[in-house]
Amino acid sequence: MSETITHDPPAAPGGHQSGPLIITEDTELLDDLLRLCAAAGATPEVHHSVPGAIGHRAGATGPPAPRLPATSAPRGGWDAAPLVLVGDDAARRLRGGALRRRGVVLVGRDQDDSGIWQRAVEIGADHVLMLPDGEQWLVDRIADVTEGVGRPALTVGVIGGRGGAGASTLACALAVTSAREGMRSLLVDADPLGGGLDVLLGGETADGLRWPAFAASRGRVGGGALEESLPELHSLRVLSWDRSDCVAVPPPAVRAVLAAARRRGGTVVVDLPRRIDDGVAEVLAQLDVGLLVVPAELRAVAAAGRVATAVGMVLRDLRAVVRGPYASGLDDREVAGLLGLPLAGEVPVESGLLRATENRRPPGTSARGPLARFCREFWDRALVETDRTV
Repeated sequence: MSETITHDPPAAPGGHQSGPLIITEDTELLDDLLRLCAAAGATPEVHHSVPGAIGHRAGATGPPAPRLPATSAPRGGWDAAPLVLVGDDAARRLRGGALRRRGVVLVGRDQDDSGIWQRAVEIGADHVLMLPDGEQWLVDRIADVTEGVGRPALTVGVIGGRGGAGASTLACALAVTSAREGMRSLLVDADPLGGGLDVLLGGETADGLRWPAFAASRGRVGGGALEESLPELHSLRVLSWDRSDCVAVPPPAVRAVLAAARRRGGTVVVDLPRRIDDGVAEVLAQLDVGLLVVPAELRAVAAAGRVATAVGMVLRDLRAVVRGPYASGLDDREVAGLLGLPLAGEVPVESGLLRATENRRPPGTSARGPLARFCREFWDRALVETDRTV
């Protein structure tokens, strides 16, 4: 059980943070909290009371720091820790002796102890958490402060209005351009039948994990661990499919992996299949913007209309990207109008793109090319829109 008393602790700024501070003399509770910190990839600092200037790092050799009265202990560790976990046994010792701060969690195990709420108020705790019911919440919160969660990644999905529309090409170009502009960038291949974006990027033999390795993922996936485990190609990370028989990943795993990717910040680009199953619905639910790539021809517009209807049931911000050459007297605005979607722009024709791909040069590699210019302008607009909503 986890209940809020006053307010949520603030999100930590970007960058790696130190581990939480644990205050307890209850050895069984301490064992539980150390186990949960380990599950979150965090190394805590452990004290019996509000810590002095010299603390005891969990796992360090030697005796812990001497116990100090809460009213006289220096408060450097108390103030600096990104999260403070106070055992219920320590609440009375801290009462009135510690300066109020955000990010304090009072942890107990007695579900029938109604007095814990009063003790939480007395020490200024933000949350009361009961073990074992609140274990997953606590692991998530510890991982958040350890990873230094800031603004989530701007996440863009690209889907073709019909087969061969060029969605994978645009997705790769967007990711390559984002990385070239200095942003942390991740390209996600959500289409197991698409042949693999690592192939399009010329990195099918690169070391790193592919989707099947995450099929058993549940709950929370560490953002840093995910990033480090993936192949790095053209200064971006790529999550693609391998050449095994695995063609599906359970929706909970898709949700956990994409959530981890978003927590790292920067940009995430997802190449989407045209079918909408449970796994794709999990991706759509986490997108900020969807781009529907539509060739400017009547049959493609008709097919794209069906895709837009299905995607629009989950994703609110879906925009049309129109690709020439134009036929039947259509232009980009008319195509977007027929679909009832806002126009994100016209994907320009780039000569030599097929030859470049065959030579292992991915779309968007040429910084001066029209495709890279389109992608750069898209990111400029999208990032400005994101800043306005923050």
